Amino acid sequence: MSFEYPFNIKKSEDGSYFVKFIDIEEAITCGSSIEECIYNAGEVLSAMLECRLEDNDEIPLPSKGNHKYRVAPSAAIQAALLIRANRQGKTLADLARTLGVTWPVAQRLENPRHSPSLKQLERAAAALGKRLVIDFK
Repeated sequence: MSFEYPFNIKKSEDGSYFVKFIDIEEAITCGSSIEECIYNAGEVLSAMLECRLEDNDEIPLPSKGNHKYRVAPSAAIQAALLIRANRQGKTLADLARTLGVTWPVAQRLENPRHSPSLKQLERAAAALGKRLVIDFK
C-alpha cells in the first residue's frame, strides 16, 4: 500500500508557487521554486496527517491516476497509517494480544510521534496477516 499523495503546483503572479493537495484539503504550502514546493509538500503532508491521526479523524487513501506531483509523508506517519489501515476491524487490544504485548505498546504503533523499529513493524505485519516490504523510491 502506497501513501504517496498527489498535489498540484500553480505559479502565482508574484513568481512564487502554491501547492494544494488533492485529498487532504487543509494541506497547502508554497515555495519560491518547484523543488522547494516538493520539499515543503512532504513536510506539510506529514504534519496534517499527524494531526488527523492524533485526532482519530478520517484519513483518505491517496487518489489514483496520473498526477505529475506526488509525495509520501514521513516514515513514522506511513508506519502508523499502515497499521491503522490494516487492522481491518481488529481492536488495538486484539492486536496487543496477538503480539503478546500490552495495550500501550500496541497503541504506540499507531502513534505518529513514535517510530517503531523494523522488528516491531515486522511482527505487527505478521500479526495482521501481512508481510513487511521496504522500498526506496
